[in-house]
Parts: sequence; structure tokens; C-alpha cells
Amino acid sequence: MDSIVQPAATEQPSSSRNRLLLTVYTAAIFVSALLLFSVQPLFAKMVLPRLGGSPAVWSVAMVFFQSLLLAGYAYAHLLMQIRNRIVPVAVHLVLLIAAFATLPLGIATAYGEPPASGYAFWLLGLFVVSIGLPFFALAANNPLLQAWFVRTGHPAGHDPYFLYASSNIGSFLALLSYPFLLEPIFTLHTQNRFWTLGYGLLILLIAACGVLLLRSPKLAVVDAKTEDVNAPAPGIVTRLRWIFLAAVPSGLLIAVTAHISTDVAAAPLLWVLPLSLYLLTWVVVFQSRPLLPHKWMLILQPVAIAGVIVLLAFGGEQNLLLTLGGHQLCFFVIAMACHGELARTRPAARYLTGFYVALSFGGMVGGLFAGLVAPFTFSWIAEYPILVALAALCRPPANERLAGIVRWYWLALAALAVALVAPSYMTGDLPTWFEDHRVWVAGAVGVLAALLALALNASRWKIFATAALALALIRVYPADEGRVTTVRSFFGVHKIVVTPGGYFHVLMHGTTIHGAERFRNNDGTPVAGRPEPITYYHKDGGIGQAISAIRERKGAPLKVAAIGVGSGTLACAAEPGESWTFFEIDQSMVDAASDPKNFRYISSCMPGLKPVIGDARLTFAKEPDGAYDLIIVDAYSSDAIPIHLATEEAMNIYKDKLAPHGAVVMHVSNRHLDLETVVVGIADANDLKSWVFNEDSGRDGDYIFSTDVVISAREEADVGRLASSKSWEQTEADDRVRVWTDDYSNILGALYRRLRDGE
Repeated sequence: MDSIVQPAATEQPSSSRNRLLLTVYTAAIFVSALLLFSVQPLFAKMVLPRLGGSPAVWSVAMVFFQSLLLAGYAYAHLLMQIRNRIVPVAVHLVLLIAAFATLPLGIATAYGEPPASGYAFWLLGLFVVSIGLPFFALAANNPLLQAWFVRTGHPAGHDPYFLYASSNIGSFLALLSYPFLLEPIFTLHTQNRFWTLGYGLLILLIAACGVLLLRSPKLAVVDAKTEDVNAPAPGIVTRLRWIFLAAVPSGLLIAVTAHISTDVAAAPLLWVLPLSLYLLTWVVVFQSRPLLPHKWMLILQPVAIAGVIVLLAFGGEQNLLLTLGGHQLCFFVIAMACHGELARTRPAARYLTGFYVALSFGGMVGGLFAGLVAPFTFSWIAEYPILVALAALCRPPANERLAGIVRWYWLALAALAVALVAPSYMTGDLPTWFEDHRVWVAGAVGVLAALLALALNASRWKIFATAALALALIRVYPADEGRVTTVRSFFGVHKIVVTPGGYFHVLMHGTTIHGAERFRNNDGTPVAGRPEPITYYHKDGGIGQAISAIRERKGAPLKVAAIGVGSGTLACAAEPGESWTFFEIDQSMVDAASDPKNFRYISSCMPGLKPVIGDARLTFAKEPDGAYDLIIVDAYSSDAIPIHLATEEAMNIYKDKLAPHGAVVMHVSNRHLDLETVVVGIADANDLKSWVFNEDSGRDGDYIFSTDVVISAREEADVGRLASSKSWEQTEADDRVRVWTDDYSNILGALYRRLRDGE
């Protein structure tokens, strides 16, 4: 046990030893953060094939990581209650070595296949049994090493929070380097090997930190220069506020990611950007001299809240880059204000580990709300506006200006709420005017919230209530034309839009249309008889021509496998006597498409349809070889693609299931990614020839869209008349583009090719 007597002058650390301490501890924390945040996209990518590439995999992964972070911080806090310095060092090194013995990373093979429901909890269990121990050991490093640093007696030990900034710099670099450097260059196997080597290096660095701690003057433990023994312990109210301040931006991180992946654009490359900004806020606020002072962020925070309100009212289709940038900029400012409050109210160094436990607990609470509770509670991304409003409560207490006027504000706000909400229950010109001017109405109330903060220095509760009213108005007066029904599941939020007059029912995911059906003719009369396939599936489009050509080539009823149900349009592409089997991962999508109130394709053309539920890589692989004349892979029309269905190994499965003269048709329409080159490449790797169709229909007004389609077959004769059609171009694999495999894919490269080609 260390004594409480002051150390002698001769025992003070030398300047060279101080530099060595700072270098080794900073390096250990930096490498730990690199490993901690590079394992997240690495392992999430390893898991994606199990659950269809859903963006929700990333949300659940965030919940897992935040929960394990809490467990690691709690472990560090308990370990540092032991005043003997040998025990914490020995225990933690044993834990790290035990975790190293479980490497390299891998999916637990004995865990089984995903269930028919409860994907989120199944996925959490998979994370725990696969990487739980090494991640838990990593999670403890940041607070543990900072506490060790305090005990070394280093002159900077009285305020070691600057090391937290170093940790977040490592985290920030890890996240940015993954999509831009690691993923495009290295296979998953190579990334895994590097990660394992890095873990071994980290153990050596932490062992060096332990040695430096044990060789430090024993009396430095209570050196008044490094630990304020008279600092009061934080009270329960302070700790609860820390939790709240950490929970709001943590939940907002998942919510804004879900929003830009669902309601704006579902490009997977965007998933990492909000998290990078989130980590950047920690880097900035815990600097000794922050580049962005906290008082500036408190001024900008209500402006950012108003900005989100305007953006939500405005929608996302008109200016995609501006909207994406706007949401993330506002998120950054809000997170900076919240985290700046945490940095401002941080405790003395002796309470450091308890402070980090509160932060991680708040992060877990926010993650649980946005990642698990909200998807089961709301049918839309309601957690985003809820957390934006709650961000106003993260502001510090204020002394209101013009208190006499502000005193009457609650009555005025109630009257304003009644005046603005009541018309939504009416009919006539007034509610129509509000719907047409929703951006101005909601935006004006949002700006009012900002003015309250900036001009009157109003209380956070008044700002919160005003922002909440503005956000409610957006929901009360929706922007979508026509009546909208939302369907939410683990795999995202889908909207079923009935256009004005009931002429069309449209299935949408974010701004991407997945299918549509005409319910009324131009004269307003109901459409009778068998529905006509439209959108990407009309008879003159690429998919329609491919089905017709293979049917004509065979001269007999087809046996077809279709991966992806969507609105059920392809059910009406079948002819009598043909056998069509559908494969779909999302049961809620099947239920929505089967309801004749939404779409009549299935009820009219295949009323007894029972798709095979589950991820197609797992379910389709169980089908008999040589069984299908035509395989239609329709999982790529959304901007978020299931990569594991577009690899060399996936194409090998499709090829095995083809009849001797069969063909594979892949729908590759995508606004952001060049997938034609990818599909041609994986087909060529399996000795298949490919033809590409990308003709503009010129009929978008009738919900008949141009499509990008690739058909692949063993021989030219297998695709029939398509081989000589001017609309189809036989395409060779591009030798400059690396073939996608289960071990390698390059989203950034596909994005670059699309931008380069100007499409």
C-alpha cells in the first residue's frame, strides 16, 4: 500500500522520463483507439452477409460496441479502486493475453443461422460470442491508461483528459482510413491479420506502460500535483446530467445515420461519416485549448436545431449533397455543444474512471433507444426529431433577459400550438395552405426557438418546447403527395404512397422507388383485370425483355427463381404453367406486398405465393443444382446494396443452380455506384458471358423507368435473341477492376466509376 507522505525532491521524475512516459502512454492509447474503431467496420462487414447488408446491422453493431464500452469502463473503474499498483497491471495484461488467444477475428461458426425474427437480438449475441472478449479488453484501455498515467506522477497528471483527445484522434483516423484506404486495398483476411498484429503490438505497449507505472516513485500516487485529494466527489445530479449529455448525441448519431440511410440516400459509404464527426467532437472538446470554443458552440447549437427542422421540412430529393451536408453539419454542432458541456463539467483526476463510466452508460442508453427501442416502437425515424428536441435540454442554465415578457411565453406558445395544429383536423383551403407552406411554417417556429436562445437567453425548457412544436408540425403536415403508410422492420423503413386521386400506389425506400402499380386509369376509372408490370419490370425494359427472350429460347414453361419481392410486380410476369420461387429476407415486405389494399400483383397473379424467407445467400444455396432456367437477382435497385450477393462466390452459387442453358439476370440500377462492371467481373470469374442493357424508357411520367440490367450465361445461344439485339451489348470484364469476392469489395471504387462516367 502506498504511503501518503510527500515524496522527496530527489524522487521527482526527470524531464527525459516525463517525455518517455508521455510518449509511451500516448502511443498505447492511440493504438488502442485505432484497433477499437477499425474493428467496428471490419467485423460489421464480416457479419453483413448474414443479414442481407441491412443498414440496421450498423445500428445494432453500435449498440453492441457502446454496451461493451460501458462494461470496459466499469471494469477499469473497479480495477482502479485497488490502490496497489501491481494488481491492476497484472490483471489487465492477463485479460489482454487471454483475448489475444481468441484471435484472429472470426464469426462464431457454432452460432447458427439467423432466425425468422428477432434479428437484432440474434446479432447482438453473435457479436458477443465472436468478438466480445477482445473488444471488452480494448474498451477498458482508455480510462485505465489515463488512471495509470495519473499515478505515475507526471506533471500533466492533474488533468489527463488531453489523452482522451489522443484516443479519439486514433478513433477518427481509423474510421476514415477504413473506407478510403483499408477496404479498397486489402482483403478481409489481410485486414484481419494486420488487426491481430496490431493487438500484439498493443499488449507490448501496455506492458511498457505498466512497467513505467511500477517504476514510478511510490509516493507519487497522492502527489498533490497530480491528484486533488480535496476535490469534492460529484453528486448524483451531476452524474445524471453527464449521462444525459452523453446519451443525446450518442442516440442522435444512430438516428441521423438512419435518416440519411433511409430518407435521403442509402449509400453505405455514408454510414461512417456521422461517426467520424462524432469522434471529432471528442477530439476538439478535450483539447487544452479547443479550436472551437465551447461558448461558440452554445451560440450555434439552437441555430443547428433550427437547421435540422428546416431540412426535415424541406426533404432530401431537391439537393442531395446540400441536404446530406446540412444534416451532418447540424449534428456536429449539436454534438459539440453536448460534449463541450461534459468537458466543462469534468471532475478532478481522482474521479476520472467514474466520469468515463457515466459517459459510456449515457452512450449505451442513447444507443439502445435509437438502435433497438425506436425501431420496435415507431413506424418511421421518429427518434431523430425526438433527440433533436432533447438536445435543447443539454444547454446550461440561463439567466433570462426581459423576464417580464418571457414569463408569458408558455401561454403564447400554447395558443400558437393550437392555431397551427388545429387546421390539420379541418378540410378546405387552410390545411392545404399549411401543407403547401410546411417549410415556412415549421421553419419559422424553429427559427423562433433559435431567437429565444440568442436574443432572450431563454431557459432550455422554452427552447425545447418550441423546437418540439416545430418538429411536430412537420409530422402533422407531411411533405409526401398523397396518403402515406410506413412499414418499418430491421431492414429499414418502407413507404407505401397512394398518389393524389389514387392513380398509383408506389413502394419507396427513402427516395428510391422499388415498385408501383396503377390502380386508376387516366379517366379515373378503376383498373380491372390482371395488373400490368411497370416501373423497372415493364415488358419493354431490360428485365421484361430478358424473361421474354429466355421463355422464347426454351419454348416451354420456365422455372424461375426471383431474389427480392419488392411490391410483388414480378408475380405478374409469370405465365400459366410456369414455376416461380421467390426469396425474400424481410417478412414485413412480403406482408405489405401481399395486401391487396397496397398492391394487387401477388393477390391477382400468385395468391398462394409463399416466399422462402431468409438471406438469399443462405436459403438459395440449399436449392437443388441445375434447377432453374432463369435466376433474377433484384436486390440492387436500392442505393444500399447487399454486397454478398454480388461476389464471385455468390455468382458461383447462381451458376450451380442454373439448368444447362439457363441465365442469370441481375438488376443493377443505382444512382451512386457502378455495379455493371462488378457483375460482369464476377460473371467472367465464373466463365460466364455477359450482356448489358441500359436503355432509357423515356416514360418516367407513367412510373415506367429506365433500367440497368446484366444477363449472364454460359453460351451466347443461352440468351436467345438478346445476343443480337441492339439494346443489349456484350461486355467483357474490365481488367483494371478487381473482382469482388467474399473477402474483398470496393464500394469507393464503384462510387468513383459512377462519378467519373458522369452518371
